Amino acid sequence: MHDHRKLGRELDLFDTDPLMGAGLPYWLPDGAAVRHALEEYIRETERRAGYRHVYSPVLGKRELYEISGHWSHYSEDMFPPMDLGAEQVVLRPSLCPHHALIYRSRAHSYRELPLRMAELGGMYRSELSGVLGGLTRVRAIHLNDAHIFCTLEQAAEEARAALGLIGRAYAALGIRPARYRLSLPGAGGKYVADPGMWERAAALLTEVLDASGVPYESVEGEAAFYGPKIDVQIADAAGREATLSTVQVDFHQPERFDLHYIGPDGAKRRPVMVHRSIIGSMERAVAHLIELHGGAFPAWLAPVQLVVLPLSDAEAGRAAELVERAVAEGLRAELAGPEQGSLGARIRAARLVPYQAVIGAREAASGEVALRLRDGRRPDALPAAELLRRIGALVAARSLQLWEQEGELAIG
Repeated sequence: MHDHRKLGRELDLFDTDPLMGAGLPYWLPDGAAVRHALEEYIRETERRAGYRHVYSPVLGKRELYEISGHWSHYSEDMFPPMDLGAEQVVLRPSLCPHHALIYRSRAHSYRELPLRMAELGGMYRSELSGVLGGLTRVRAIHLNDAHIFCTLEQAAEEARAALGLIGRAYAALGIRPARYRLSLPGAGGKYVADPGMWERAAALLTEVLDASGVPYESVEGEAAFYGPKIDVQIADAAGREATLSTVQVDFHQPERFDLHYIGPDGAKRRPVMVHRSIIGSMERAVAHLIELHGGAFPAWLAPVQLVVLPLSDAEAGRAAELVERAVAEGLRAELAGPEQGSLGARIRAARLVPYQAVIGAREAASGEVALRLRDGRRPDALPAAELLRRIGALVAARSLQLWEQEGELAIG
């Protein structure tokens, strides 16, 4: 079993410092490269699916969260207010109130809907010290969040499409969901008191799950305070479950913020707000990927995708040229020269790098590269340009395949 806390520090992906505080990890360059690749993938996926991206501040007036319902239902998990002149501001516990205000700032026609608004933004939870750990439970969270403002008739299709995005992202990342859960309110919880709203939202999500054909179970006590949700559960090697992705239907906040659009008859109508997160927080997603792949990330996610190893100082110039070409073509490539040890030692040090390009005297003379794959296989030597083209194609496709050649598909 892999522990992301141990691996993350051994592989120089992330760390913590008591002066920064518990639950506030920082990302080292290799970890930041993984996170950045993941963020780029999510933004591109959302853009292709018709989402428009926004930025919103991590602070908000206390009044904002009183309107949204967070203050009365969720304040125990929020950081205390800070006095700012005559006002009080708080670190936001979620992004949805900010997106509701962005929607409200402009008039909208039914012709604009569904309006899909996405942000990869920071939010903050006042977690108790005893539950903090690694990247899975933190106080500063960077969430892949989005809110879809749509008509009631569009809500089921938008929620179904969000489930489709989650499935495609899991396929690209090598993640297998443990189960799908319809999370409903339970007895004694702090939930918005509107039975009719809960029934409509739960019926809509049940329709979505049934139409999607995924097996699911209904669980009471796991809903958000403002509505039911579909939770996509993942499990670690020990079988411990966590929620990674969610799809939620919200009738509550559109009413609280008096959101509306102009219908075809010219009258004001209330939109439905569909909340969805494809991969949840960057922190939890990367923690799961570290443990899932043991640090041997798919090539498109790997901190270093190609390491170039000249056999001796005589080939160092050609090796440096290859690294420069690889970087210019968008690959994360590094040079590991003889000053770092024997070829065997350098290969062992780069054991998690998907592609190792060895250049000896023969390769330097011919312009070819001897390639070693992370799994130990050695494809035929290739011209440098062809090598970069093939690696670039697999990376651009965000493939889980480490190499592809006639008659063989390899998984890295």
